[in-house]
Amino acid sequence: MTISKEITRLEHSAIQLTITVGKEDLNAEYDQIVADYRKTLQVPGFRKGKVPKTVLERKFGDSLKVETLGRILDRAVTHVFEDPAFPEVDRPLPYSTPEVQGEPKLDLETDLVFSVVYEVLPQITLGTWQGLEIEVPDVHITDEDINRELEVIRERNAIVFDKDDKAEAAVGDMVTIQYSELSDTGDPIPGTERQDFAFTLGSGQNIYQVDDAMIGMKRGETRDIEKTYPEDFYDRDLAGNTKKIRVSLTALKEKDLPELNDDLAQDVDEKYKTLEDLKASIRASLTEDLERRLQTSKINKLLESIMEGSPVDIPESMIRFELDARWRNVVRSMQLPVEGLPNITERRDGSFNTLVEAWRPEVIKALHSRLIIEAIMKDRGIGASDEEMEQEYAHIATKAKTPVEEIRSYYEAQGERKDLLIDAIKDRKVNALLLAENTITIGNSLSYHDLVNHKDSKDL
Repeated sequence: MTISKEITRLEHSAIQLTITVGKEDLNAEYDQIVADYRKTLQVPGFRKGKVPKTVLERKFGDSLKVETLGRILDRAVTHVFEDPAFPEVDRPLPYSTPEVQGEPKLDLETDLVFSVVYEVLPQITLGTWQGLEIEVPDVHITDEDINRELEVIRERNAIVFDKDDKAEAAVGDMVTIQYSELSDTGDPIPGTERQDFAFTLGSGQNIYQVDDAMIGMKRGETRDIEKTYPEDFYDRDLAGNTKKIRVSLTALKEKDLPELNDDLAQDVDEKYKTLEDLKASIRASLTEDLERRLQTSKINKLLESIMEGSPVDIPESMIRFELDARWRNVVRSMQLPVEGLPNITERRDGSFNTLVEAWRPEVIKALHSRLIIEAIMKDRGIGASDEEMEQEYAHIATKAKTPVEEIRSYYEAQGERKDLLIDAIKDRKVNALLLAENTITIGNSLSYHDLVNHKDSKDL
């Protein structure tokens, strides 16, 4: 196929590819389609394979041209993208399907000219990424942090048992309820019912936050609760409204927390002989987590600073792909069917789209950061050598207590996993370079608890 092409760059990292196919190729494709039909088509009055071309054209002319046009469009676009000489930067993203513009018409007397539009990997202009200065908080692990973790361990090792039938629900009890909203006439509102919902009373971990109104309830008791929610309540459907909720207490349990002593430590893991051993392990684990969080914070802050001088126009298909990936991760983490989850988000956040679109700024920021990292890799020629790969295999083998030969064979056989390992090595090298080439200052003190629970802790 003899074709010519012209590339026009559009905004938002889009390309308009205009292709011209000569009329000789059009006629050759058209004649081939006609010949194929002549072999197989049965027309009254003619033997199979003997239908004259003029008869076929008279009966099926428009259909023949439509099929020819479809084949030509597909073959021409494929021909362009399969050409090794076609610039890599002008190839479509894997998730951006080229779309034909307008409605091309086939005229066998003239060349065919048509255009497709698609999105490409955005080209970033890498700004200053060295000599920057950022600040991170001064954070240390305290005894309070250790004690908080010990309480979590106590909760995890608590003995749970049913309370007496006459016992009343109290803060800290584990309750199971069924509930529904009520209409003005006192009838349950369809779609708001929930069965066997369990939570700890006083935790507020229920949609309607009816903890206070449930204190004193007994197993088997039902209460109609009326509650007015503040304007800034997290659930948009409840914010600023007054609701009537019918709650039935179906199960009531309490927890017997173990004492903080050497026995508890030994129950957690036999490697701990004393409570002090357990505390030391907790401190080491929290310290490792703190170092990881602070390093992430440093890298994120540096990337944010670099972003300001490194503009990029991220295409919509790239953003949508990442949003969809996050959505799939939510589905997997909640272990729910994809078709059922929008109903939950509709109830809690106004709409499914509202939830997904709320991720957009963070997704754009993450993509921008990734493009900066890859630009630095290219600028400095950062890769993963065979020696570095062997060191990584050895590290994994030590942690997995597996012969390094098995680890190497596994990754060599799993191409995608090996690529991820290579990317991890390259990312670490870029992070180390960023930290070495820029200045990190220590700011105000911040507790580990606040660092972990701050909604923007990754940016602190």
